[in-house]
Amino acid sequence: QVRLRESGGGLVQPGGSLRLSCAVSGNSVSRYTMGWYRQAPGKQREWVATLTRSDSADYADSVKGRFTISRDNSENTVYLQMNSLKPGDAAVYYCHANLDYWGQGTQVTVSS
Repeated sequence: QVRLRESGGGLVQPGGSLRLSCAVSGNSVSRYTMGWYRQAPGKQREWVATLTRSDSADYADSVKGRFTISRDNSENTVYLQMNSLKPGDAAVYYCHANLDYWGQGTQVTVSS
């Protein structure tokens, strides 16, 4: 059974950085298109970034140039490096594998 576990969320000031991790168990992370979504209170879940099996990355316009998705096959983990964070980035961040498997989410708070 494939399981995903996010970590790395927390409280950061505007302009700061965080790196989220998504550890995959039960299968190899290299077999999947991986991605991140986020959901802020009272809002729908929105797409953030995708990394295909061939390591082609795509980003929502709202995070392009600030966020970077990457994969470490040896660690079986996907990362989301988030720089220049804004209050509007605050949300629960979820990773997925092929949109079939999801983690439980990790909270990101951006506040001074």
